[in-house]
Amino acid sequence: MKARRPGVGAHYLRYSLGSLLVMIAGFVSFPILTRLLDNTQYGIMGYFNTWVLIAIALAKLGGQHAIMRFYPHDHDAQSYTHFSTNLVVLPMALSFTLWATVALGLLAWEWSGQGSFSSVFWAVVLLTPVLVMGSFVQMVVRASERSGLVMVTRVAGRYLELSLVIAFVILIERSALAVFQGRMVAGAVLLAYFIYWSVRNLRFSRKAIDLAAMATALGYGLPLMINEFAAMALVASDRILIKELTGDFAAVGIYTVGYALAQQINLFMNAALSEAFVPVANRVYGTEGEDAVRDLKARMLLPIVYASIGIAVMVLAIGQEAIVALAGADKAESGRVFMIVGTVMALYPMFDIAGYGLLLKKRSKTVLLITAGATAISIGTNLILIPKYGYMGAAYATVISYAALWSANFFWCPRGLLRLPDARTVTIALGSAAVLLAVIEGTDLFGIGNAWARVFAGGGLFLLLYALPVWLLDARLRAVLPKFRRGGV
Repeated sequence: MKARRPGVGAHYLRYSLGSLLVMIAGFVSFPILTRLLDNTQYGIMGYFNTWVLIAIALAKLGGQHAIMRFYPHDHDAQSYTHFSTNLVVLPMALSFTLWATVALGLLAWEWSGQGSFSSVFWAVVLLTPVLVMGSFVQMVVRASERSGLVMVTRVAGRYLELSLVIAFVILIERSALAVFQGRMVAGAVLLAYFIYWSVRNLRFSRKAIDLAAMATALGYGLPLMINEFAAMALVASDRILIKELTGDFAAVGIYTVGYALAQQINLFMNAALSEAFVPVANRVYGTEGEDAVRDLKARMLLPIVYASIGIAVMVLAIGQEAIVALAGADKAESGRVFMIVGTVMALYPMFDIAGYGLLLKKRSKTVLLITAGATAISIGTNLILIPKYGYMGAAYATVISYAALWSANFFWCPRGLLRLPDARTVTIALGSAAVLLAVIEGTDLFGIGNAWARVFAGGGLFLLLYALPVWLLDARLRAVLPKFRRGGV
């Protein structure tokens, strides 16, 4: 008899635990790096991190999406060999060939005297294939619903990277280059493990090579690669535009500090939820149909709505204090960025789950058009708002572009898969949030001056005025949370 597969709750708990541990690493590195690096070096790091994301999105050729969608859940040996050969090993080889060709072209360009590139740029070039190959293998592990292994490797890799980056910055140089050098060493160590895992678990066979299957996978994945590229532009083009429009890496640094802390919220909430939800939703849709997916969404949205709105109101209320407490008073200018972008990141999973459905119908081209449209809106609003408002214009553009993205996802989501949060949940969450925000703003947190003390005071009010009323007013929440702890939703 087949072993019972873990439910989305079990996966979410594992991914949440992993994301929490990674987030803790982020909270450790964030105050250290914001104090060791000035705004200019932090801006350089954020600027080139953007190019890392774009390079990875291009180099993967959408292969990770095909892995997730076409993973053989029937565990048939022949199907798995066919899958490993044509959707994992050959696409990885193709990605590496693409990277090598581009890297050699850049070297030839520099050697010819046509131009020169900085040391940080070459660090980005060398880091790209390490992260791409690791991503392919991690996606196979994730598609097979081995969330425990994904969690362990991700946490171990993050803490290894944290240790090496801080060591390089302290012992070698307080610069963005030292950060990327530390990341390269950590990535190489983790890649060595993934190669070991691949040799033991992937089944490559020349006889199984099926160019038609590979072409089908590329046909599915390439639009999503372009979509991923557009998504990277959506979340990261602002740093490039701030640099190009203001010419000031320090402005990029101020924006990046606030955005980096907002990304910790995205990591804990949306990233963990997506990794847990998407594989299970694919399986449920394939075996039980649309109604089962809508029921799954309904069960997920109940706690997610309360969490999203609660965290969003806390970011608005004490976001400025959080930046000062974590990054230091000299980074206070980043507080407004965190308050705006952090609120968007907190609300993202609620809208994402409600409107998820196009990929289940394999409408990857529609997803691409939606993301590209939101990216165009982001770039357009950045071009208008940054010259007028500086780096805060990029924060305002984030709100506008994500609102457009969510609206389009709702509009084009197949009607049989769309599931909005119920009115009762939203009413209780918004009512409790309004009371909490009114008390925090009305009392100015009792006039407390120290940033850390204000953060803890705000946290206490959150428990008293939001978490407790929500718990008492909604018996459904009290019923569903024990199911999360047992791993079933």
